[in-house]
Amino acid sequence: MTEKILSHKSNLQVIYEDNHIIVVNKRAGDIVQGDKTGDQPLSDIVKAYIKIKYNKPGNVYLGTVHRLDRPTTGLVIFSKTSKALPRLNKLFVSKNISKTYWAVVKNEPPKTEDTLIHWLKKNPKNNKSRAYIKEVDQSKKAILHYKILRKLDHYFLLEINLETGRHHQIRSQLSSIGCPIKGDLKYGFDRSNKDASIHLHARQIQFTHPVSKKELNIIAPLPKDAIWEACTN
Repeated sequence: MTEKILSHKSNLQVIYEDNHIIVVNKRAGDIVQGDKTGDQPLSDIVKAYIKIKYNKPGNVYLGTVHRLDRPTTGLVIFSKTSKALPRLNKLFVSKNISKTYWAVVKNEPPKTEDTLIHWLKKNPKNNKSRAYIKEVDQSKKAILHYKILRKLDHYFLLEINLETGRHHQIRSQLSSIGCPIKGDLKYGFDRSNKDASIHLHARQIQFTHPVSKKELNIIAPLPKDAIWEACTN
């Protein structure tokens, strides 16, 4: 078990850390919290990192504030104290936190920049959300703003800002306008990525620190592959 923890710890990319919060750059394939797969969740890996780094005896406190889909990469915030957790939760509920994503999509969107408004309905059987133009039974309103940042050789890089946080929101809404995310077989891309990732990255988070009140602007480095590298070269 110790070897497993140390292996995960060495692969953990901590972007920001203080006494109350820790922000990590999630890798594709990591799950934020435990699920039916039984795979070790990122929350356990972060706990192990804290326990070893600070030589903490006993159990380590860690609060999960939000999640990212398993194939998605990028910033995930955890709370290190019970004082910070409810305050972080309130930031998300009140939408006083700015989350920016980057996505590489197959086709050019209809507009250079736009606001997408749909009603998403989750199907638990296939763990997929379908986007509707009008409200349907048991659907939830989903709003995002996108703009094209760059045209690549075969793809388009989009910047996305969320107003709502729905199940598979970005994946479903972009697919509904004919722009599936690279590697996202579930939402219409024609082939998977070799590492089972999708080219969706939680790139930037801006918020007021729940305890110190300091303004934080945190950016996650991109995964290392040729497509992401082309986005910044």
